[in-house]
Amino acid sequence: MKEASINKHLSGMPKNTIYKSLAILCLALILDSCGVPKVAQRKENTSVPSGYNGGSKDTLNSGKLKWREFFGDPYLSALIDSALKNNQELNITLQEISVARNEIRIRKGEYLPFVGLRGGAGFEKVGRYTNIGTLEANTPIINGKETPDPLPDYQLTAYASWEIDIWHKLRNARKSAVARYLSTVEGKNFMITNLISEVARSYYELLALDNQLDIVNSNIKIQGDALDIVKLQKESARVTELAVRRFEAQVLHTKSLQYNIQQRIIVTENRINFLLGRFPAPVPRNDQAFNDLTPKVVRAGLPSQLLANRPDIRQAEQDLAAAKLDVKVARARFYPSLGISAVIGYQAFNPSYLVKLPQSLLYSMLGDITGPLINRNAIKGLYYGANARQLQSVFNYERTILNAYIQVANQLSNISNLEKEYNLQSQQVDALMLSTSISTDLFRSARADYMEVLLTQRDALEARFDLVETKIQRLNAVVNMYQALGGGGN
Repeated sequence: MKEASINKHLSGMPKNTIYKSLAILCLALILDSCGVPKVAQRKENTSVPSGYNGGSKDTLNSGKLKWREFFGDPYLSALIDSALKNNQELNITLQEISVARNEIRIRKGEYLPFVGLRGGAGFEKVGRYTNIGTLEANTPIINGKETPDPLPDYQLTAYASWEIDIWHKLRNARKSAVARYLSTVEGKNFMITNLISEVARSYYELLALDNQLDIVNSNIKIQGDALDIVKLQKESARVTELAVRRFEAQVLHTKSLQYNIQQRIIVTENRINFLLGRFPAPVPRNDQAFNDLTPKVVRAGLPSQLLANRPDIRQAEQDLAAAKLDVKVARARFYPSLGISAVIGYQAFNPSYLVKLPQSLLYSMLGDITGPLINRNAIKGLYYGANARQLQSVFNYERTILNAYIQVANQLSNISNLEKEYNLQSQQVDALMLSTSISTDLFRSARADYMEVLLTQRDALEARFDLVETKIQRLNAVVNMYQALGGGGN
């Protein structure tokens, strides 16, 4: 009854009054949507210094080299190849890219019209003393036949709906999805850079441990020879039992170092196996290649090249672009939206009448405009949240650029200082190895005390170990530099 009274009231109103009312309503929606809340805005700062630590401004950049060109060791190349195929974390990231790609399809589908087919059958029995029941009672005959009671309803229709993207809300949502997809791609590239670097560092560490094990074995032989000499001198009463025991203790200590190094080799091999996505297995390598390894000369290029070379900077840039578009989408929610819906098809109470045209033809078209008028807190919350995430993206973008520059600057300084340290340690090792030989000869001729031999051998062993550690640091610094320049992920 209420619906009938409303229809009766509207039917009694002049058309001009109805049109004016609709126009006033639309104007109210538009005016209300103009009051979009103000939010803080901030432009990202992408400026970087013109050079690193006041150094040269050479444009040659090692980060642009492919990893196969940068790492020439065939064993290392095989390990990296296997890691890029089987690493589980990288494969998880690839699925995240697939998720982001499907999100683009979702947003694209929302932007395009929705079209579908609908078929249905049913019946309806209304009360006799209703407006529809009265009409059915007054027209009981159609084509000389009584209408069925209850009245069946058969229909086959095609329907369509489309939101007209006046304010580019749906279009910007699709662009935001594209930017986030590109962000996941750059995230994969950044992970590739890190994975390649981690495999290379572990491989060089494994070679260094092999070399340290060789040093220990050679020192055991040297110390064993010295122990034999001491035993002979004790027999001739030239030294006491104390000297023999001290030499024996040194030999036992050096032998014990083997097991620590062997355990570290197993741990490092299994770290590589984990990166390769496989269970523990021997890692093929040339264990004699460490002495021949020479750290590559790395060209840093210009700081501005980091913006194009570093995958994490490109990822942060895409995240920022997506966040800006999300703000536009949230802002568009304050504005009225215009939608169009249409239906066309066949409808009849008897299936045989569905093909009779135009009597069974059904069609309609409707355009509507809707917009928020009262209680816009949810829309404001989405808008403020999108803007806060945009500011987060700005700060993250600037932080990523600053971090990249500092990483390169630190590694440039590290490479230079490690090279100087290595040269001095090499001279120290040469001097101590010579002093070991001299002290042993002097001890044979009773011109040196056995403590001098012990201290010299210990110092020589420690110096050789330190030299290996410094060399692995130099190799890792080069790998870190390649990683900091964005190498391997281009």
